[in-house]
Amino acid sequence: MDIAALVGVIAGLAIVFIVQFLDGGSAASIILIPAMLLVFGGALAAGMAGGVLKDTLGIGTLLKKAFLAKVTPPNKLVEDVVKLAERARREGLLALEDAVKTVEHPFLKRGLQLAIDGTDPEELHDILHAEVGAKKKADKAGMKLFESMGGYAPTIGIIGTVMGLVHVLENLDKPEQLGHSIAAAFVATLWGVLSANLIWLPLASRLNRLSSLEVEEMELVIDGVLAIQAGSNPRLVAQKLRSLLPPDAAKAAEAAAANKKAA
Repeated sequence: MDIAALVGVIAGLAIVFIVQFLDGGSAASIILIPAMLLVFGGALAAGMAGGVLKDTLGIGTLLKKAFLAKVTPPNKLVEDVVKLAERARREGLLALEDAVKTVEHPFLKRGLQLAIDGTDPEELHDILHAEVGAKKKADKAGMKLFESMGGYAPTIGIIGTVMGLVHVLENLDKPEQLGHSIAAAFVATLWGVLSANLIWLPLASRLNRLSSLEVEEMELVIDGVLAIQAGSNPRLVAQKLRSLLPPDAAKAAEAAAANKKAA
């Protein structure tokens, strides 16, 4: 599990409250339920209005993915594909029927099953790439929701501040309450800007990054499955897949392969 988003959001909020304390304020002065309800609820409602219902209903899944996503090390994926290529080279493609049951990567599992079932290579290529395209579209919809919320939140915060100031002007005959009322009015703007820049926009960027990594994995899997189906030499399969990895991951994969060979 990659906890970068969870740590980043918690750290960002913690810094805000620490600075508030160091400036002589208190956490209670900026934790105002009406302002927070307006900002968070209003941003969600605005995001819902700008999309379709299923996107908003899936926000729980999106949050879970953003905070708790598991990132597969690319060198491990290459190693798994090469092992399958070695077995297919020795025993034939149909020998992978049992091995497929132990494959954890769902996309690799589906691709291998299609290859074992005798799917034409061109059709297999088209089917798997169509799935990649569908995933990109689905991920884009999820990112759009958080990007929209990040765009709307500051403006909704300003709306809350204006509402608060209207309330202040209604009570000018109570000067002893003006300072507190004005400060409370600006809390909505604080939460609007804060939630946009410490929560919604970072989560949108996080989902974009996760989508890119997953698409890269899927592209690697497609090349691997097609190579296995063609009966390519496992060493050539390994070399080809490593060439698709980032330089640091490619070096790690080569080192792991060298250590395995030495052992």
